[in-house]
Amino acid sequence: MRDEARLRAAAALLADARRILFITGAGISADSGLPTYRGIGGLYHERLTDEGLTIEQALSGQMMATHPEVTWKYLAEIEANCRGARPNIAHDIIAALEREKPGTWVLTQNVDSLHHLAGSRNLIEIHGSLHRLRCTECPHSRSIPDFAGMQIPPLCPACGGVMRPNVVLFGEELPARGIERLEGILANGLDVVVSIGTTSVFPYIAGPVVWAHRSGVPSIEINPGETD
Repeated sequence: MRDEARLRAAAALLADARRILFITGAGISADSGLPTYRGIGGLYHERLTDEGLTIEQALSGQMMATHPEVTWKYLAEIEANCRGARPNIAHDIIAALEREKPGTWVLTQNVDSLHHLAGSRNLIEIHGSLHRLRCTECPHSRSIPDFAGMQIPPLCPACGGVMRPNVVLFGEELPARGIERLEGILANGLDVVVSIGTTSVFPYIAGPVVWAHRSGVPSIEINPGETD
């Protein structure tokens, strides 16, 4: 099928659908000026950090627990690279479809909060968000626009403990609430699954596409590279 015909077919599927699941990865944020990468450490290109660690070690849950200043150093670098990014037309269109079709959901790997800024509310940020902080010692949490001018690592105003972004670091488990919400969406059924800007290397990202194929639900992939 030629590209033009594929576009028409995809548009027809979306027009007729009531329940849509968008699965998005870093590629959807490319037009917002953010690089495409796999995982939260993908913006760091050196083989080892200044401390002689791999970026996976520096950005691990264990390192955050024992040496939070190391993890925060590289989280701050990642946030600085993303600072000032705004939703692009893809984020805006998805948010508009959500308003038009309340059965529309977004499952994103991204921690840039751009779907939220665009207005999406049926949103599963499976890796969390850099812009929500939580205390490692008490229940205190807060949202922030960016890390500019912030003490690194920041301390909790309630108890003095170290705060951290509410993101999934290397070696940490995915949030159970997000997984349960995704399972509920699939159990309720979908009319179409749309994958944008992700190579779907993770089971929880590829899973809905596999589910759609097995269930006879049409799927659409928008990605310049081959899906793994």
